Amino acid sequence: MKPARRGTTEQDGSAGTAGERGGDHASGQLSSRPGPVTSATPATGLQPLGLDTDRDALLYVPDQVTPGTPAPMVLLLHGAGGTAEAGLAPLLDLAGETGLVLLSPPARDRTWDVLLGGYGPDIAFIDRALEATFARQTIDPDHLAIGGFSDGASYALSVGLVNGTLFSHIVAFSPGFVAPGPTSGSPRVFVSHGTADDVLPIGATSRRIVPRLEQDGYEVRYREFEGGHAVPPAIAGEALDWFLGPGD
Repeated sequence: MKPARRGTTEQDGSAGTAGERGGDHASGQLSSRPGPVTSATPATGLQPLGLDTDRDALLYVPDQVTPGTPAPMVLLLHGAGGTAEAGLAPLLDLAGETGLVLLSPPARDRTWDVLLGGYGPDIAFIDRALEATFARQTIDPDHLAIGGFSDGASYALSVGLVNGTLFSHIVAFSPGFVAPGPTSGSPRVFVSHGTADDVLPIGATSRRIVPRLEQDGYEVRYREFEGGHAVPPAIAGEALDWFLGPGD
């Protein structure tokens, strides 16, 4: 299955701004889309976006990224009690080698909003972070992923399926669940899980999640590994190769 066209709104075909489009944050919908860069020549390296004084989003742009050339990007989400820095950790060491842009917006509370009662403040903040990033960087809409670890993986799956016309790929390292809700598009999905995970046991999580995704028609790459609640470097590398590859 092929996703619907990315990078434009359904209403008028233009990128616009999050505020202008007014995404339905209560249902998990994001309205920001990649579009023309409007800021000055972007800086490289690790940088805060300046959206919050206490829990700001972090953007990492490798030196290999050429201004004006569409770059692949992953929006990364941390586990419960985590930080923006923790969100970046699974892929940060690999990003510089591959020219991969990373964005990590931390949750507004101890974990992601849908686990605390419903979508809202985190979706709104992620939308702002995406809008700020798209204003600075030219992003390839065919290689734009949402990913995460643990609670962040559950949130990435949930938000990614709702926003399948924005995200081409979803990367879920040791997820616990997928929140019910409307879906769109047909993003490709990568799921990994340790067979000895004692935080989110595999039998109650990924071994149930993956078959349901496949039954719903999603293309899923699933990897089990010997180990616990973690993202082994080999798994992170395989996920990145899968994401950056040409697909089927």
